[in-house]
Amino acid sequence: MRVPFLELKRESERHRTELERAIARVLARGWYILGPELEALEQEFARYLNVPFAAGVGSGTDALSLALEASEAVRPGEGDEVVTSVLSAAFSALAILRAGAIPRFADIDPATLQIDPRCIETGFGERTRAILPVHLYGHVCDMRQIGELARRHRLIVIEDACQAHGSRLDGNALGTFGFAAGFSFYPTKNLGALGDAGMVVTSDEGICLRVKKLRHGGQSRTYYHELPGCNSRLDEIQAAVLRLRLETLEAGNDTRRHMARAYDEAFADLDLTLLPVRPGLEPNRHLYPVRTRRREELRRYLSDHGIETLVHYPVPLSRQPALSRFVLPGQEFPVAERAAREIFSLPLNPELTEAEQQFTIEIVRRFFQK
Repeated sequence: MRVPFLELKRESERHRTELERAIARVLARGWYILGPELEALEQEFARYLNVPFAAGVGSGTDALSLALEASEAVRPGEGDEVVTSVLSAAFSALAILRAGAIPRFADIDPATLQIDPRCIETGFGERTRAILPVHLYGHVCDMRQIGELARRHRLIVIEDACQAHGSRLDGNALGTFGFAAGFSFYPTKNLGALGDAGMVVTSDEGICLRVKKLRHGGQSRTYYHELPGCNSRLDEIQAAVLRLRLETLEAGNDTRRHMARAYDEAFADLDLTLLPVRPGLEPNRHLYPVRTRRREELRRYLSDHGIETLVHYPVPLSRQPALSRFVLPGQEFPVAERAAREIFSLPLNPELTEAEQQFTIEIVRRFFQK
């Protein structure tokens, strides 16, 4: 049996008729940028999260950088600093750079692999203005401690919720705890477009209005550029597709949680470290990462049996050539370094069949029992 990590065409084929209708609706209207589909998506996604305002943009990276800029937490070129997790996709830190600020890094919690509130202050400098926690793998950062830390130091919090569509803490959706949050609709996300797209959500109307200006060249009205903006607009076809897929997001997340529980139960007695799920935390299970000192041996064994796996993420941001210069003198990240050597992700998505998951479980167990 061949078990792919993810095959996007499975979902597209299953919903081909609905997707074609959504796209045809846009084509019939002939309005492709900043139109009624985007306005409807912004309202529907905000309602889904129970947050007042949302602004669609071109990507998750743009969502984070524009949220930082619109919140006025950082001023481009002034040397302002933003602390984020050292273990993440590089786009978290690149968004900080695009906003004109300096990324600083903090180590992660050894159990959850989320940014460790106890380590955030190690990334503080004289011009620290914000914290950008990353809800990695769709799991949940400790927003209670992060919020308290931010209040104590008079910082703002911008959540990187790019992997956290539908994840919740104490019943509240991630993306609603900070000044603003950025979501990605990259095709592999739980809520994915047919290309790049993103969204800023916020409870502050002023931030939302500034994002909407910035995404459209900083225009207050056509040809009048009030702010030095950019071109980052979520187009009407992607908005129509996302509106359709938003309808099934909760069902898809429930399927992911069910599959993750099956993995958890099957691997409980093995020499694998799993991410904990604690009371009050409801991750969307965007990815299913596991940890083992025998990672490469296990991945080869799975590959030999036709099971595809990926590593999220093999290189901490502190060692990325584009970002290593932003590490403060004397900083070390031992937890992230170890996790990067041990972690990899097993297939988990709503299109994975029960037979494929059971085969994956069988082969993992066989590896540890041989």
